[in-house]
Amino acid sequence: MSELSTLARPYAEAVFRLAQGGNDLAGWSSRLSALATIVSDAQVARLVADPAVPVDRVVALIVEVAGDLGEHGANFVKVLAENDRLMLLPEIDAQFETLKANAEGTLEATITSAQELTQAQIDDLVAGLKARFNRAVDVQVAVDPGLIGGAVVAIGDQVIDGSVKGRLEKMAFALHG
Repeated sequence: MSELSTLARPYAEAVFRLAQGGNDLAGWSSRLSALATIVSDAQVARLVADPAVPVDRVVALIVEVAGDLGEHGANFVKVLAENDRLMLLPEIDAQFETLKANAEGTLEATITSAQELTQAQIDDLVAGLKARFNRAVDVQVAVDPGLIGGAVVAIGDQVIDGSVKGRLEKMAFALHG
């Protein structure tokens, strides 16, 4: 995973600088998301990996499926294809979104709870995260019954584990340690 991250970083940063310079962060966010979805398709992935298929044909297919990428978008796909980096697009997209969120002063958070949360509970958690990090917070909410109770909040590489499962694991570690 860290190797993919390392390989994708220069591409994500280059696209971010291009998008920022053209004042088109939202447009590039949409383009990268579409491209990541396209190359994640099993049939497209097989085509990309097939050495018998010419690079220009793969590029033409991806650009056609993606729709209006503009000149820079099509050139970006071509550069990735020529360097055998098309399969990095999902990671490039993820890193671009992180750079975009940082530039916009927002944090991406994932709240995973044992049970479905009410909107009031989500709003309370978001307000607490805003206060703690002093930034706007965009949240994704998921449910994992395996947590038994409570919730786990992940923001970037930081995890706040308030789940019953997490507490039990810590207690078991302390008893065995």
